[in-house]
Amino acid sequence: MTQSSGREHSHRGDIVFAFVLGLAGYIAWLLREVLVLLYVAALLAVVLTPVVHATGQLRVGRWQPLKGKAILFLLLAVAGGLAAFGFLALPPVLRDLRELSAQAPVRVPELLDKLRKIPFADQLDPDELSEKLQVWASQEAGHVLLSITGVAGKLAEVISEIVLTLYFILEGDRAYKWFLSLLPHAQRDRLDVTLQRAAVLMGRWLLGQLSLMLIFGLTSTIVFLALHLRYAYALGVLTGLFNIIPVLGAAITFVLALIVAAVDSLGRAIGVAIFYFAYLQIENSFLAPRIMKARVGLPSLAILVALLLGFTLAGVPGALVAIPTAVLVSVLVDEYLVRKDA
Repeated sequence: MTQSSGREHSHRGDIVFAFVLGLAGYIAWLLREVLVLLYVAALLAVVLTPVVHATGQLRVGRWQPLKGKAILFLLLAVAGGLAAFGFLALPPVLRDLRELSAQAPVRVPELLDKLRKIPFADQLDPDELSEKLQVWASQEAGHVLLSITGVAGKLAEVISEIVLTLYFILEGDRAYKWFLSLLPHAQRDRLDVTLQRAAVLMGRWLLGQLSLMLIFGLTSTIVFLALHLRYAYALGVLTGLFNIIPVLGAAITFVLALIVAAVDSLGRAIGVAIFYFAYLQIENSFLAPRIMKARVGLPSLAILVALLLGFTLAGVPGALVAIPTAVLVSVLVDEYLVRKDA
């Protein structure tokens, strides 16, 4: 009788546990966007906290000018970088937009004359064509408005991400200790040592990735200036920044640079293609293996799979934290699942 009641109590407990687990999974699915936002901010805080601490330890003799002001200094540095980027990159873009608007009354008739020279194009009714162009323009205006709304939403997400990351940097130690306090004492120290080891590897990944970003950004800027490519400074900075997302970042900036070069001449487009091909060969075969593999200890296949999973699950933010997440998972698996020989 006692065994039967104990078995029934165990079944009830299993059913309740399964129900609670399913409910928690359903709530997590409903809040997945918020949870991804929190996870990305927490992971970025883990990666950037050593940078903040190192900045705060800078000395001028015996004086530490940035002690307690490291985050403010980093924010000012980012703002200064954005201001310099705007000073160098925006004037050419604005100049081209002004020229385009000034030349539009002349360019549109020339374009229509060229269209009339196309076979069978002379059969088109100019009024009908004008009406279709107006409809197309109104539709494109609506698309642009939606795009602006989407960009505003993405900008709000970026600002939220920055604010959350700052809060995690400031309050991260307290939240981390609270998390460890939920675990039994027997498991607390082991997990603490494991997570600290993962944090060190993430910091090494950041240092290596920043090195690759700086090299790619400087090299591309020099090449773009040598090719007399318009928006050379802007494209060079974007190339360096987007390189924080391995593989995907280089592909995005390659398409942008190729489009800008193709507008001017085919030769410049070929020059951009040759540069990207040559540099990526050097980075993948020489720079990245020596800079990244020694720092994170992950094989190339694991990095590629992590990038694909991160981009599929959370887009660009997911790809941004894919490699630090892979580092964290590899350290946890090595500590808790891999059986080491005694």
